[in-house]
Amino acid sequence: MTSTPRAGRREWIGFSVLMLPLLLVSMDVSVLYFAVPFISAELSPTSTQQLWIFDIYGFVLAGLLITMGALGDRIGRRRLLLCGAVAFGAASALAAYADSPGTLIAARAVLGVGGATLMPSTLALIRNMFHDEKQRGTAIAIWTAALTSGIAIGPVLSGILLEHFWWGSIFLINLPAMALLLLLAPVLVPEFRNRHAGRFDVLSSVLSLAALLPVIYGVKELARAGWATGPALAIAAGLLVALLFVRRQRRLAYPMVDLALLRRRAVGGAIGVNLVAMFAMVGFAIFTTQHLQSVLGLSPLRAALWSLLPSVVVGGIAPVAAALARRIDRAWLIGAGFVIAAGGFVVLTRVPADDGLLTLLFGASVYAAGLVVVMSLVTELVLGAAPPERAGMASALTESSSELGGALGMAVLGSVGSAVYRRELVDGLPGALPADAVTSARETLAGGLAVAEGLPGEAAAAVRDAAVGAFTDGLHLAAASAGALMLLAAALTVLTLRGVTGPVQQETTSPAQDAGPAPAEAASAARR
Repeated sequence: MTSTPRAGRREWIGFSVLMLPLLLVSMDVSVLYFAVPFISAELSPTSTQQLWIFDIYGFVLAGLLITMGALGDRIGRRRLLLCGAVAFGAASALAAYADSPGTLIAARAVLGVGGATLMPSTLALIRNMFHDEKQRGTAIAIWTAALTSGIAIGPVLSGILLEHFWWGSIFLINLPAMALLLLLAPVLVPEFRNRHAGRFDVLSSVLSLAALLPVIYGVKELARAGWATGPALAIAAGLLVALLFVRRQRRLAYPMVDLALLRRRAVGGAIGVNLVAMFAMVGFAIFTTQHLQSVLGLSPLRAALWSLLPSVVVGGIAPVAAALARRIDRAWLIGAGFVIAAGGFVVLTRVPADDGLLTLLFGASVYAAGLVVVMSLVTELVLGAAPPERAGMASALTESSSELGGALGMAVLGSVGSAVYRRELVDGLPGALPADAVTSARETLAGGLAVAEGLPGEAAAAVRDAAVGAFTDGLHLAAASAGALMLLAAALTVLTLRGVTGPVQQETTSPAQDAGPAPAEAASAARR
């Protein structure tokens, strides 16, 4: 057994190149926030088309992550990364110069395909470039910080570009980075593929897509519009296909998803923990955004700039957590991260209805710090436990759990806030308000504020106060619910992951290896 090779300057420079696509893919989730009025004015999309312009990217990205992770293991992770860069760049140019809603929707779909190749490829390549556990922990901490920062930076960069250029500029910024990636990655990033992974199973790919897409679509629709039969049936159909997918994986000699690997606490348990963290992180973000813009009346750009503060505050948290993980069992650190997040949510239960900017930002910073600790350590735990030849699949599963957790968070916490808003609003509205106005005001906070703007004097103030007060009560209950979940997650993490501290075995492979273990060895490793 040889000693674990340490990464040198070349690997760290190559790692910095991998951060380019990661930042852009994460930014593309949120970069459209400010561009909608400009796109609507020029392309005149219907309300349904506008929703698809927003959602198609995330749907395709989430649906193809597992497929692309498995494909990268077979054809080469760097090759898949470069193919994804070409697709992402071409789709960005198409989106920038789209002359119809249909073209823009199609371009966003191709962007999702490119994003699905880039995200698991970057994470899997980190697994192959950094075999030393300490170095890998640091690299993954930086990876996590870059991912969360990209989501926060997207709206700000979008707002700045839209002040000086036309809306297509928010897509053209992807082109220089993709070109740089195509030039530098072949030189600085080593290739890795598993020659013994077997043939790519197209039917498994179709089943994974047919399982994930309906579930995520249904959850997002329930979060957006409340209970409806169609989204509920979509979720049920997706879960049924998921059962068929699992059944097929059990029968395949070379499955797309190694179920034996998922049964390891360090993998299956950690992926579940990651889902819970993203549930809280993404699920509560909508409350923060609405409070900044609707309650405090900040412009979209000012709101985006203020929302950057938590990202700046927690920027150095992930590397600190990685350093502590060298001395302390990760289960205790992840549990501590959940407890810190719970403290942040407790602070958010004290946000006042009339102002609360500092309280809101402080609470958001605290819970974000705790959850960044959780996500960085969980990601490192999964990749450390997964054999190098299965890193693509493990990365894709981690990212898929993030997408599903975020969708569930928006649905559940959003429903909690909406239920409180509707109940509390009726009690605070003036008695003489017309029935249609009451109906409009009960839908959303934006609807309540719109009704208030159409009323005179005291009636307007009363409706606005009632709407803001009801929304704030909903925010408080959503924060309390998230905080309670964080404490429960902390306890379960310590119980389930305690003692799982790192890789299952000492590595002997070369970072640039272009092969995997023999099939018998791989099967033996998966059963351990």
